[in-house]
Amino acid sequence: MKNHFNAYVVRKEEQGGVKAAIEQLKKEDLPNGDVTVQVQYSSVNYKDGLATLEKGGVVREYPMVPGIDMAGTVEESVSGRFAPGDRVISTGFEPGVSHYGGYSEYARLRSEWLVPLPPGLNEKEAMAIGTAGFTAALSVDALLQAGVTPEMGKILVTGATGGVGSMAVAILAKLGFEVTASTGKKDQEESLLRNLGASEVITREEADAPAKGAMGKQLWAGVVDPTGGPALAERLKQIQYGGAVAVSGLTGGTAFESTVLPFILRGIQLVGIDSVYCPMERRERLWKLLGGEWKPERALELGIREISLDQLPLTLETILQGGAVGRTVVNTISDLPSA
Repeated sequence: MKNHFNAYVVRKEEQGGVKAAIEQLKKEDLPNGDVTVQVQYSSVNYKDGLATLEKGGVVREYPMVPGIDMAGTVEESVSGRFAPGDRVISTGFEPGVSHYGGYSEYARLRSEWLVPLPPGLNEKEAMAIGTAGFTAALSVDALLQAGVTPEMGKILVTGATGGVGSMAVAILAKLGFEVTASTGKKDQEESLLRNLGASEVITREEADAPAKGAMGKQLWAGVVDPTGGPALAERLKQIQYGGAVAVSGLTGGTAFESTVLPFILRGIQLVGIDSVYCPMERRERLWKLLGGEWKPERALELGIREISLDQLPLTLETILQGGAVGRTVVNTISDLPSA
């Protein structure tokens, strides 16, 4: 392990506000944990952008190394679960929030936050999937467990050019579902979404259009919704009998107003998706699927951008402004000088 290594650190300033910059850290600077990982790749998520804002509501204590995702090789371990040389993934739990995260060449973590890198994925692919792709997989799994099948009809994916949405489109298409992708960037991104596997692309306004009356037409067998907000109530009115909605995000807002009618007249399900504290058994099962029969090859081939640590500030600003398309991975083994 290097004597000094690069990390992207957010610190609270004495005069107020926060400042993020690349710093040189030492092994002793890393927090407690039973596994030390040489990080090869991390990823860029909206939550990571919020971690750089004073009032982002993500970071619990300073200083903090953001990066809620990471993949790399175990360097040191006093855990019975992992040994030096093991290739591992960390998504969710505390890294990047209350424990130093993945925007660093090294991370010291708790072994219960790690899963083995599954066969069929390398570190870069795993981070291209990352929390966004894992959340998409949880959403698809929720629809399947609710009894939704390809034969039932179309699946709507909202926010389809974002990380969760684009991965969901690719996974659903691979599993044989007919996918309608909703986006606020239809003119610019329709070609990308069709290449990901969408059979139809509609505007956000079309997807969010209010249904007439207490119940609307039965348009969707299921919905993968990483946006939430008031439009969720309209989507619930348009789910066909026995369908389901998997909601995982709040970029459209946190509140919506609905009635019990879609639930008691059409027997639909509204399933909340949490990727942070997902139980390990389900986490490992879905990562194995993501490396196998659910592997979103189209998304991995089409929508992945690689950056270095020094490109993080602009990239995080872009995602906070809603300008991100697809997935961005961070190569933490950069060309920046280190000792």
